[in-house]
Amino acid sequence: MQVGLLYSRIRKDEKLLLSELRDRDHEVEKIDVRKQTFDISGAPDSFAGLDIVIDRCLATSRSLYATKFFEAYDIPIINSNETADICADKVKNSLALEAAGVPTPETTVAFTKDSALEAIEEFGYPCVLKPVVGSWGRLMAKIDSRDAAEAILEHKATLGHYEHKVFYVQEFVEKPGRDIRVLAIDGEPVAAMARSSDHWLTNAAKGAETDVFELDEEAKTLVQDASDAVGGGLLGVDLMETGDSYTVHEVNHTVEFKALDSAVETDVAGTVVDWIERKAVEASDAELEVSA
Repeated sequence: MQVGLLYSRIRKDEKLLLSELRDRDHEVEKIDVRKQTFDISGAPDSFAGLDIVIDRCLATSRSLYATKFFEAYDIPIINSNETADICADKVKNSLALEAAGVPTPETTVAFTKDSALEAIEEFGYPCVLKPVVGSWGRLMAKIDSRDAAEAILEHKATLGHYEHKVFYVQEFVEKPGRDIRVLAIDGEPVAAMARSSDHWLTNAAKGAETDVFELDEEAKTLVQDASDAVGGGLLGVDLMETGDSYTVHEVNHTVEFKALDSAVETDVAGTVVDWIERKAVEASDAELEVSA
């Protein structure tokens, strides 16, 4: 199998995938998105022979455009542009979960400071203000008072990018000092971990402690439903415990798994590559059917 790895930077996650792919004697073409160009008239010669491409771009904009080009070139890519487009934008993510009936935190979107402040006041304090695009818990704010709300909204309004003019306001979910990250492939959980912290943000990137988490049947069902809602693929589904139930607050499409790999006994990279191999075979069989 000839696999393309589309990347911005080779991190531990990508090294785990590369090592597993090479151990299985697959040929890997590393594609640095920072140096690559994409022609609207057809694929570059360097893409010839690729059976499948794995999108590991760090930048959302690059991921969205690159996946669109690979699909235009009829080269299978993980994840699809549809999935990337939904997962990369918190508004689209929340709308997809809500439309699928997946429990997700109450969320309101506003486009001016005044309407955002009104939404915050309706939620009451504390509540959370998030950027519509972003990861690793960056630029998220827990708002505890009207004074804090006014200051943060004023700050966001002065930032240049149009995305900062979209105010994504969400209820603050009281969780037991942790959230749950599940790595799933087309809705089937590979492994799960709890991320615990004294801080209200429990991202591993923020220094949260990680430990294996055993999913019950309700959580497994929610992971499947959340995956289906965004189009499936290799995903990170984030759950929060709410008493005796769960809420899904986000689904990630270029999911990092190095912390998960360290926390669980499951061979995460091996399981992911098993699935990539199956996807490549499925794509090849579908192409043969079309040409027959």
